[in-house]
Amino acid sequence: MTRPRTAQARELEPGTRASGTTRSRGKPVSPPHRAAALAVCAVVATMGLAACSEASPSSGSVTSTSGAFGAVPPASGTPHVGTITWAESPGAAPTWIFPVTPSTDTTAGTLFDFQAESWRPLYWYPNGVAPTVVSSMSLAYPPVYSGSDKTVTVRLKTNYKWSDGRPITSKDVLFYIDEVRAAVKESGANWGLYTPHIGIPDQVASASTPNATTLVLHLNKAVNPQWFTDDVLIEISPMPVHAWAKDSPNGPVLDFTNPANAKKIYNYLAKQSGATGTYATNPLWQIVDGPYHLTAFNNTTGAYTMAPNPSYGGPHSARVPGLQAIPYTSDTAEFNAVLSRSIDIGYMPLKDVPQLNTVKAAGYHVFGYPFFGFEYVNYNFADKTGDFNNIINQLYIRQALAHLEDQEGYIKAFFHGAGGLAYGPVPSVPASPYTPANALKNPYPYSVATAAALLRLHGWSVVPGGTSTCAKPGTGAGECGAGIPAGTKLAFNVLYASAPVIFGEQVTAWASDAKKVGIDITLQSGTFNHVITVANDPGSPKTINQWAMAATGGFADAPYPTTMGIFSTGGSLNNGFYNNSEADRLIMASVTSNNPSAVKSEASYLTQEQPSLFQPNYDFIAVWKNNVSGQPAAIEAMTQYSLNTELMYLTN
Repeated sequence: MTRPRTAQARELEPGTRASGTTRSRGKPVSPPHRAAALAVCAVVATMGLAACSEASPSSGSVTSTSGAFGAVPPASGTPHVGTITWAESPGAAPTWIFPVTPSTDTTAGTLFDFQAESWRPLYWYPNGVAPTVVSSMSLAYPPVYSGSDKTVTVRLKTNYKWSDGRPITSKDVLFYIDEVRAAVKESGANWGLYTPHIGIPDQVASASTPNATTLVLHLNKAVNPQWFTDDVLIEISPMPVHAWAKDSPNGPVLDFTNPANAKKIYNYLAKQSGATGTYATNPLWQIVDGPYHLTAFNNTTGAYTMAPNPSYGGPHSARVPGLQAIPYTSDTAEFNAVLSRSIDIGYMPLKDVPQLNTVKAAGYHVFGYPFFGFEYVNYNFADKTGDFNNIINQLYIRQALAHLEDQEGYIKAFFHGAGGLAYGPVPSVPASPYTPANALKNPYPYSVATAAALLRLHGWSVVPGGTSTCAKPGTGAGECGAGIPAGTKLAFNVLYASAPVIFGEQVTAWASDAKKVGIDITLQSGTFNHVITVANDPGSPKTINQWAMAATGGFADAPYPTTMGIFSTGGSLNNGFYNNSEADRLIMASVTSNNPSAVKSEASYLTQEQPSLFQPNYDFIAVWKNNVSGQPAAIEAMTQYSLNTELMYLTN
């Protein structure tokens, strides 16, 4: 299911969040601050953003809005032994090593750039830029469903083992589930991927391990097999029972299936994980099944070094390189490292796309692609200020707001062409079998005239450049809609995070076009932490009437991209209090029906209904030295915030 792009169930960094119902791709690198010349584009929005471009193609700017640019060459050269240096983006330092990760630590930097190097999940994704499971990199064969989709049988492969030579067993898989159960029993915040009653552990009524390679889960209700595999089983990382199932350094191995023991084990392992200064020396964390084990960790800067695990049973290059993560305090510092050739693998900030040719001349390959997910401006359906709750509840209002968004213009003006169009919860790129037809072509194309016509058609007195008001109250044809009194103004506020700069650039341009039809938007900028404090707490909405809309980022989709928890009524990430019975029905069908494509109907409906203002997705732009090679899919996957240096190598 969909998770916010920085952390499961929590917004932890600008532009990214992770939801509590699907695996998050974690926090992407924040788009860099833009040059002053681009800021002018937002000011001259009345002239049309599509015409605003301060860099010619020869300078390196991208001219397409397809989302992709650059290319990954095929593997070449002779592999040599060495260590790849990799750029950690600002704020991406890992903070937790134990795979049962709390909400506050559930970020890409922790989950996918750090933990996953040492402990692999049952099923691995993505496959390059494709949001699909990679069979060859998964620890288990595809699961088998039976008993009306209430029984799941998982069979482990035998080529994977722990670094001390012990086999990975079905009990190691069950150990993870039972420790998650112990964790969330103490507090739901102890596991960032937790959604009550959905997935693991709550839907697991009982489990058994009939042999060393087979795990059988009996669920308390039928599930959609595609959802349970792609969004739930994909979250499970086996853990070494023989080394970790204890409650003290020298204690005996305990029966973790006893809840009292599971609690003791969890508390011990969580305490050890909290001691970040011991990560490289604690023998617990040296028992791994992934391609790397930790050799050094700086808990102040987040720098770390990893050495190849010679026992790793998955696919890898002939000369697996060492991995050294180099932290940077700013995008500027990281990009300077690229230009000075002092980093092997890094990224290109959006503001620096015009220097594309300079980067290539410095000896780097470049590849950019949008992540699989969505960015949005969230609507607050509960804000009663100026009857906004009743205004935004009208579909025609949301349609008009969508018609005022110039996605292609934003990509050209603010992303330097490095972005992809996205009209709903499933984007047009990367390609997915679950992308509905109305997400491939804009269902509400940019048109100020169309937005004005919609308002007039529904009883509003449109005042271009001023403030439009409801002239025909009521619920009949040609009237404003339920709960909107005569004279109600189309005026409300939009909160947005001040960084990355593209948040402000997009909403400023949008507000300028909205003013042309008399929608008076007050923009309010604040730090990311401030904005989410005001607009991201559905469990305790003390500030419910202080914001009408908020722009803080978006969500990364799992391979099966349901929005359970985000747009479902009462969802833990439904920060805008969206409530739609048909959406609830379709979302529930996505996770419970036996229709493998039910989520496509869900996405189509939400694209039509516009529960938020969906925004274009910016590219993550990976750069790597010409002497770094490997499987193209591994390099492409960096744009999806996945690090697979075990499939790469140095050529000199």
